[in-house]
Amino acid sequence: MLYFLIAALICGADRLSKLWAVRNIPLSGSRVLIPGVLELTHVRNTGMAFSMLSEHTWLLALVSAVVAAGIAVILVKGKFTRWEKVFLAFILGGALGNFIDRAFLGYVVDMINPVFMNFAVFNLADSFIDVGAVMFCVLYIVRSVREEREAKAKKKTPEVPHDGDADGN
Repeated sequence: MLYFLIAALICGADRLSKLWAVRNIPLSGSRVLIPGVLELTHVRNTGMAFSMLSEHTWLLALVSAVVAAGIAVILVKGKFTRWEKVFLAFILGGALGNFIDRAFLGYVVDMINPVFMNFAVFNLADSFIDVGAVMFCVLYIVRSVREEREAKAKKKTPEVPHDGDADGN
């Protein structure tokens, strides 16, 4: 299925980016990409965003696995639009990428450091999870509002029986 391929490609890109960071940037070291804007900084995060729950890596691995399984089921059985499924695949790919780190390393490799603002160092998987979640929610809300308006409009329009020809005879 296309959506599982998208998720696999995202997970693969995340894994490759983390492998590159581990091999090319010493732990806690940085490489400037855009001076004053963006650096690659190799860190290990045993928690989630902003190192929250850092003492509970096993719990985060379990949550990642459950979320990934749930999204996989939703992709197969859910009644969502094509684009909603694409963004669910973004979340699935990111969740799998971070799950692999937590399950096999006990931490997540982070490397993207926006130095122009005070923000956490993150990784490609985090980016896909965030973009996927925001876009899925936006699309779902827009579709739900549209469907609700259409249902209300349908209720307001009285149905006229069609007996006879176009003149009503």
